[in-house]
Amino acid sequence: MKSIEEIKPLLESPKKVLITMHQKPDADAMGSSLALFHYLRQKGHEVTVISPTNFPDFLKWMPGADLVIDFESMQEKALKAMEVVDLLFCLDFNALYRTKHMAPYLEKLSSIKILIDHHLEPQPDFDYGVSDTTASSTAQLVYETIYKLGDEQYINVDIASCIYAGTVTDTGSFRFASTSSRVHRMVADLMDRGLKHEVIHQEIYDNFLENRLRFLGHSLLNRMEVFYEYNTAILAIPYSDLKRFDLQTGDTEGLVNFLLSIQGIKLAALIIDRNSEVKLSFRSKGGVDVNTFARKYFEGGGHFNAAGGRSSDSLDKTVERFIKAIEENELLLQ
Repeated sequence: MKSIEEIKPLLESPKKVLITMHQKPDADAMGSSLALFHYLRQKGHEVTVISPTNFPDFLKWMPGADLVIDFESMQEKALKAMEVVDLLFCLDFNALYRTKHMAPYLEKLSSIKILIDHHLEPQPDFDYGVSDTTASSTAQLVYETIYKLGDEQYINVDIASCIYAGTVTDTGSFRFASTSSRVHRMVADLMDRGLKHEVIHQEIYDNFLENRLRFLGHSLLNRMEVFYEYNTAILAIPYSDLKRFDLQTGDTEGLVNFLLSIQGIKLAALIIDRNSEVKLSFRSKGGVDVNTFARKYFEGGGHFNAAGGRSSDSLDKTVERFIKAIEENELLLQ
């Protein structure tokens, strides 16, 4: 994979550009994609953003979100947009299978494939890109890419807002270890360019329905289990809870982080029965490597202190497997 700076000649004349992200996109996936969208449009390119699935309502305030095509619900429109593509930008994922049902169509594209991502072990299918695991977010990498291409003058308030949204969420409001000095310098630059950070916080964190808060209380009271002997806590959410509280995409975002606030807990797991499969989210403190843990036990991966996985077993069986896994890794959790 050639360096991201080498795409500069490709952007000197108008191109048909497709930008996509991982399924069930979070604020970083959507924010980085829309920031890149606004940048490339200013450069004169014809740009389309396709999300493999729907995305949370609390991200729909982002400038350009109304133009994003949902592949699952608008497949005909999405496939038509994919018929002629010069450049394919893949943001916030490291392997095409993470685009779910889009993956086979992306694999067939003859266009130049460009990766911008901060996850471990990218697949070797990209022509150009940046894969930086030290970056706080893919949004940060989009910001730095614009600078590397000598186009920082294009960073307007729309781009700044999208970049900030992706960064503030992926850093846990700037509390994770990935919050480096370069992150703070970037945010200062964005604020100098007109960023209104308090508005973005309200849109992301203070914009949920009552049922989500009741779900959080129910989950913490009735679904949480703490294994102090392994410095581990879990939330196992049955599908019936998702239906009971009428949860929408994104309503479980951040729930796993509550578990890490318990004194002594080093590993937190959110295990949710999504009906079609069981999804797992892992968070950790210090030297507990949940990326390796997710890869070894649950067909997943991600970052050292934040990762995800999946299981085709029932919720109860998956929880049993998880407990067995932490027992096997007891020394690492001390």
